[in-house]
Amino acid sequence: MASDSSKVWSVFSLASALGAAALAKKGLDKTWQVATGRKPPENPADPDVELREAVAWAVASGVAVGLARMLAQRRAASYYTRSTGHLPPDLRKDNQKA
Repeated sequence: MASDSSKVWSVFSLASALGAAALAKKGLDKTWQVATGRKPPENPADPDVELREAVAWAVASGVAVGLARMLAQRRAASYYTRSTGHLPPDLRKDNQKA
């Protein structure tokens, strides 16, 4: 049964993280366009993209996507805990049992 719980959490966690990352990227693209008047760089590694724009995009997208994923996974863990009565397998401390 612990294996089933672990699989459920893995799928639930992955789905929430991917959904949050996609929403964050979409929101960041729109915010970038409003703030700069230009589309975000398609490939910041492209030498034709100005270095400061590439760095700004990398920092903004990393922070936005990372924060969105973390918040989504926290909400997913909270829902999982309310539903099962215990933390997801990956979040349990060594001394906690299911």
